[in-house]
Amino acid sequence: MKWTLTLQRAPFWTLLRHLREDPTHLVPYANIFKFFTAHKSHNLLNLGRQVHAHMILRGFVPNALVGAKMVATYASLGDLDSAVLIFDHISHPSSLLYNSIIRAYTLYGFFEKSIETYFRMHLIGLRPDYFTFPFVLKSCADISRLGLGRCVHGQSLKAGLEFDMYVGTSLIDMYVKCGELGDAHGLFDAMPLRDVASWNALIAGYMKDGMTEIAEGMFGRMSNKNIVTWTAMISGYTQNGLGERALQLFDEMVREDSEVKPNWVTIMSVLPACAESAALDHGRRIHKFANSVGLNSNPSVQTALVAMYAKCGSLVDARFYFDQISPKDKGLVAWNTMITAYASHGYGKEAVSTFEGMVRSGVQPDSITFTGLLSGCSHSGLVDVGLKYFYSMKAVYLVDPRHEHYACVVDLLSRAGRLLEAKELISQMPMPAGASIWGALLAGCRKYRNLEIAEVAARKLFALEPENSGNYCCSQILDNLRALLKYQGLKKNPGSSWIEVNGKAHLFLGGDTSHPQSKEIYMLLDALPEKIKASGYVPDTSFVLHDISEEEKEHTLMSHSEKLAVAFGLLNTSPDTILRVTKNLRICGDCHIAMKFISKIYRREIIVRDINRFHHFVDGSCSCGDYW
Repeated sequence: MKWTLTLQRAPFWTLLRHLREDPTHLVPYANIFKFFTAHKSHNLLNLGRQVHAHMILRGFVPNALVGAKMVATYASLGDLDSAVLIFDHISHPSSLLYNSIIRAYTLYGFFEKSIETYFRMHLIGLRPDYFTFPFVLKSCADISRLGLGRCVHGQSLKAGLEFDMYVGTSLIDMYVKCGELGDAHGLFDAMPLRDVASWNALIAGYMKDGMTEIAEGMFGRMSNKNIVTWTAMISGYTQNGLGERALQLFDEMVREDSEVKPNWVTIMSVLPACAESAALDHGRRIHKFANSVGLNSNPSVQTALVAMYAKCGSLVDARFYFDQISPKDKGLVAWNTMITAYASHGYGKEAVSTFEGMVRSGVQPDSITFTGLLSGCSHSGLVDVGLKYFYSMKAVYLVDPRHEHYACVVDLLSRAGRLLEAKELISQMPMPAGASIWGALLAGCRKYRNLEIAEVAARKLFALEPENSGNYCCSQILDNLRALLKYQGLKKNPGSSWIEVNGKAHLFLGGDTSHPQSKEIYMLLDALPEKIKASGYVPDTSFVLHDISEEEKEHTLMSHSEKLAVAFGLLNTSPDTILRVTKNLRICGDCHIAMKFISKIYRREIIVRDINRFHHFVDGSCSCGDYW
């Protein structure tokens, strides 16, 4: 038989020579398949099939040993169907054979099948070993089957393998992923030998549950931290809203004396921390590092960079790096990221155009796609376009509308003043309307002064979120609800804003005087009203709910946190620097008006990211077109 060879390796030729020298035994075939499994390459799949055919032509039927090696080879080279077919035709299976197919099912994500095969192994009297348990436990963990995991734990005890390093680590990982940190830590403490994976599993578990201090303690005690350890900490900090700590730990990794350097997963884990903190300068430094070590060509890193730039307010950079992703690597996540970026910046037409490009490229949209698309339509007043896409979700794209999609459409209609249509849509929803839907309707009622529908929306909203004072502030058109706010003793969440200057974030609260430059900031703001009034600014004191004089209300407006942040930026940056401010709440109407005048008078581009979207202020206008 003529071999089609793409692999020129001396060991392989040696194995073939053994096959020619001893053509009457199956063992040489087992060694060849073992070699294929160890040298994973799609090019080897055809060669493996040729060896398989050669075996059949000689009249050999694989036994359990050879079958196990063949199952492992086919599974490793991407042909699970052939692996299963071979497994099913072995008449006298062994534990090794079962281990091979359990491993295959687990690696391909067929976790239920993996567990089912494990119990079938038990039924025919085969003993699991240290190779069996890790894959079965991984299957239990990945589908959160805690009861089955405990059962497998008991069987590992009977087999005397609970404290085998690999089995023990798999047990810890299973308990962590099933939310049983107490059991996981108990096992960890009892293990006589622990490898780095067991430490990493516990650290990741504590971070997932928000127990950052315990995770930090374990991290500090570890003597052999690896890339997974560092990445688990950085990812955990990011997920728990501790972006500054994530960035600090990343900076430690990239120091020259650091023994562990970031990989592409680390980069992906730290970039969202930049987005959360609006730390664009830090994000650019991480991007530069990724370029220097060749990680910038990784599609996942490229997509994370697009998200980072968009969330830090640099939409131009986001689009540029989106276009740098190769068409073959531009998958669903990349397209969703760009559509969502345009939506959050209020560029609805661009979101629609990007969606159409995605469909033309053959990528099937999902529920996240439509959330971004409908949000973009809502923020840009594209009512009919948004409705067209909403009603085509199921019919054309086979995506069932979910609560968040209804929320977007209610917001879309409410912003446009089509309040009766919005209310009717809510009544037709296949699921109960949540706070986001009633909040969107109430915001529309406030804008268009519809007291009747506002009262319905407000009472629904207060029943769902009685302690959310923001709902009461939104309902200020209803005087009796203001009284209810006072009666319940609720206070509005304090507004805070921050701005990054020279790589350092500066935080401001409303009326804040704690900043070292407070005197200069308030001097600038004291002079500001007259300057912008001369250009047509009229303070909108309706956004001050306190019962005070008009003059005091105007003074209160000037000390809003976003104005403090912008004033600080004006004092501490060069005239050509874009001011990027992030606010924890929705920007107030008066600040929105003032920012337009400030951008014109000081000839500055100001980008404000609030809880809902971005506002780009340039030369007296905002990108939202006052539709927000």
